[in-house]
Amino acid sequence: MNTPLGAALGTVAGVAALGVAGVGYASVVERNWFALRRFTVPVLAPGSRPLRVLQVSDLHLVPRQRRRIEWVRGLAALEPDLVVNSGDNLAALDAVPGALRAMEPLFAFPGVFVMGSNDYYAPVPKNPARYLTRRHAHAPAGRVRLPVEDLRAGLRDGGWVDLDNARTTLSVGGAEVELVGTDDAHIRMDEYAAVAGPASTSAAVTIGVTHAPYQRVLDPMAADGARLLIAGHTHGGQLALPFYGALVTNCDLPTDRAKGVSRWWPGAGSAPSSAAPPDAAWLHVSAGLGTSPYAPVRFCCRPEATLLTLAPRS
Repeated sequence: MNTPLGAALGTVAGVAALGVAGVGYASVVERNWFALRRFTVPVLAPGSRPLRVLQVSDLHLVPRQRRRIEWVRGLAALEPDLVVNSGDNLAALDAVPGALRAMEPLFAFPGVFVMGSNDYYAPVPKNPARYLTRRHAHAPAGRVRLPVEDLRAGLRDGGWVDLDNARTTLSVGGAEVELVGTDDAHIRMDEYAAVAGPASTSAAVTIGVTHAPYQRVLDPMAADGARLLIAGHTHGGQLALPFYGALVTNCDLPTDRAKGVSRWWPGAGSAPSSAAPPDAAWLHVSAGLGTSPYAPVRFCCRPEATLLTLAPRS
């Protein structure tokens, strides 16, 4: 016989079952369901040949993650004109060989890289609720230092350019491309002022690269004339709500820009997207490919790499 108590117990059991199923999906299925995103951004002069930029971000590798390594290696089949690695490759002391193996086939193409905090320091357990507070960026004392210089040397030996607080010009797909980058703003290693300056007038485009998309980095890059800004770090929120999106970005970027392509201009962080001026830069934030080993879940936010096609402006 149905009773109010029986109905209540049935409801509780149903909710619990859904919760278990959701956690199982997020921890087993979605976090291993890698996606290649494709976007076109009109940042080149009219009549220019399109350029294809592959962004790989936030692998957070531990050596046992062979499936992730092999998936990244397979991206070389895209034959991009430029590869951008936007940091957080490591999640363990012995992860450098795996990270370099993942990147190895991509060394066949011009590339640049910046580091993220998890290239410098090993991850530690955190209370997930901390990401909803202003203490999200505070690093615990005594974090283990990772062999970041071994990673840096390996990426350089592969032919890629270190963009940590640096500026360079590369020949990309027959065009001159200027790139400017910073070290990770999340741990306050960014020094954009040291490399700031007007965008090159002879380059086909100026691209800004940083790991964590803090506004104090994005604003001056856009003001200096970078037409495309590339970042990672946010994991797209990692846990998102259907029809709503990310709850957090783990930086001061608004949640509606937690992943994907949007417009950016100085002051954009406190203005609606509809207020973008005609000359606003394009911002792409990757949701990345990995998770912290202490929070190995993704929900409504598949792990991803991105192929950006830089196209002529109309």
